[in-house]
Amino acid sequence: MENLKKIKVKDIMTTDVIYASPKDNVIGAFEILLKNKISCLPVVDENKKVIGIMTTTDIGYNLIIDRYTLETTVGDVMTKEVITITPEESIADAIKKMDVYGNSKEIINQLPVVDEEGKLIGIISDGDIIRVLSKILKEK
Repeated sequence: MENLKKIKVKDIMTTDVIYASPKDNVIGAFEILLKNKISCLPVVDENKKVIGIMTTTDIGYNLIIDRYTLETTVGDVMTKEVITITPEESIADAIKKMDVYGNSKEIINQLPVVDEEGKLIGIISDGDIIRVLSKILKEK
């Protein structure tokens, strides 16, 4: 556990983040998710401040039940309460946030990484954390 407290989010986060604007069309945003094989898009304002998040699961389900129109925007459907993390926090902190802030049946799979002004600078996923855990286990 001590190793997890020493490894910072900035050491394993992805910095080349694909993100959306609240004005983007939801169907186009869903295509971006599928094309890039990613499961979420942070939603940012014109200053790149995180204002929402959109997941493949949420959007896919609602597309299947035909809940959206061609005019539906990302801003119409995004989750506005976004759990974020800073680059200086540890991956132990990330694991706790993914667990504690998920609902009772699931965890959060990705956390947008933000600077002190709330601007998007990266993203960390459960997959990133699993890779680190695997390396730690190989060392033992």
